Amino acid sequence: MHKIPIVFLFLLILTMSTFGQEPKKRPGMDAVSKAVQPFLFSVTTLTPGDRPWSINYAGGYGERVSDPFGYSGIGQEFALKGYLGNRFTLYAKTAFGFSDGQSVSSAQQVEVIRDLIGGKNNLGFRFGLGLGGSLDYDNVGAIFSRLTMAYDTSFWRLNGNIIFEKAFGNNRDAIDVITSVGIQYRLWGTLFAGVEALGEDLEGFWEENETEGGAKLLIGPSVNLSPKDSRFSFSLCGGPVFFATRSPVGRSDAIRDLPQQNGYTLQARVVYDLSGI
Repeated sequence: MHKIPIVFLFLLILTMSTFGQEPKKRPGMDAVSKAVQPFLFSVTTLTPGDRPWSINYAGGYGERVSDPFGYSGIGQEFALKGYLGNRFTLYAKTAFGFSDGQSVSSAQQVEVIRDLIGGKNNLGFRFGLGLGGSLDYDNVGAIFSRLTMAYDTSFWRLNGNIIFEKAFGNNRDAIDVITSVGIQYRLWGTLFAGVEALGEDLEGFWEENETEGGAKLLIGPSVNLSPKDSRFSFSLCGGPVFFATRSPVGRSDAIRDLPQQNGYTLQARVVYDLSGI
């Protein structure tokens, strides 16, 4: 029942976006730099030619899921992304989960990423390192480091992340490992399409008692559109979710994008540019 509203919301806002105000153009801005967050599961760094500040909403549906992914499989997330100057990018988000009892729980995460290689221009290769902290649905704090890699041309986007996370709670893994990769090709105008893949809790490949239930994988099609003369941009990705390994230990309430059972997930993101406001 909840699959249709997410897709409907995505298409509705897409149609309405044609009435959005035209943002102020920055030097060097093009179709590649215009999409400040083109991928659903990978965080991209910003450059001086990108739109410096944006907010976004992401909603996800997962089949055969359980808490805390969301009540009846619905997940909600709000995020703020900004360019701090000197190749530093700020990314902060809060996520909401709805339990079967209709209660609402939340999780927060904030990080700062700096491009160590590249990052001065919109196109080309970039490599960055980020540090951040989070508070999950069970109020367990964690610190993490994110490695980012991107290669952008006028027609291709390639992006990847590797996250190493340390949670400060009982019955948690020593280190959690998460990786993601996405590639998109410019089909027409500002419409890009490709594939994204996500691997969560990959330490399950070598830890028998991985505390999130085992290593989970997703691969599926990815689409991004940044309508011309609009402050909005849109991303959509979905695909099958499956456990590559299984752990006898139960699951924790760590912040994760994938559901806790085999099935599929569909996620959409709407980004609004704050430039010039």
